[in-house]
Amino acid sequence: MRSRGVKSTSSAYQPTTYNYLSITAMECSFGITGKDYVIFASDSSANRSIVRMKANADKQKVVSKHVVMAYSGEPGDTVQFAEYVERNLRLYGIRNHVDLLPHEAASWTRNQLASSLRSRNAYSVNLLLGGFDTAHEVPLLYWIDYLGTMAQVPYAAHGYGAYFCLSTMDRFHSPDMDLQQGLGLLKRCIDELSTRFIVNLGTFKVRVADKDGVREVTL
Repeated sequence: MRSRGVKSTSSAYQPTTYNYLSITAMECSFGITGKDYVIFASDSSANRSIVRMKANADKQKVVSKHVVMAYSGEPGDTVQFAEYVERNLRLYGIRNHVDLLPHEAASWTRNQLASSLRSRNAYSVNLLLGGFDTAHEVPLLYWIDYLGTMAQVPYAAHGYGAYFCLSTMDRFHSPDMDLQQGLGLLKRCIDELSTRFIVNLGTFKVRVADKDGVREVTL
């Protein structure tokens, strides 16, 4: 019989719980769709506690000719999961002589993240994945969080930038924006973040995915 006042202990496995604010890690990533393109932007700082370890980190993976994935979260998890996704999607393209379309790549990636959540090796990673759908000639962007939740969106943000810039995107975004207008909206968001946020996130790595493929651009 269990005596009163004595706490019972158990060696049973206790699942890890995550706090969304704890995995944003002072990072920021944006995704914006336009008339025939998707823009991805990620900050290039790698921080640990109060120390900036690196100022030229690339937090994006070009997983196929027309698909890009921007990631943020726990440093070890992000790199490991991003490389796992990149290499598997590239392997699929090599084996089948055709790349996955953006919605197919997003569904497979979300499934991998959701499966890991139900194991002892959950990845603490938030993703923006999208690109140009060459079959239907439309740009697609998907928001995926560390719980395996996925949604197709016209614009998105992860990290602390979401608290400052989603309202700006909602106000100025248009599905018919040309590339220069899209880059202008992105610059407006980065300027807002630089003005309002107390932490300097440094420079941003920006890539555009369209019918011609993926390329890096400067603001």
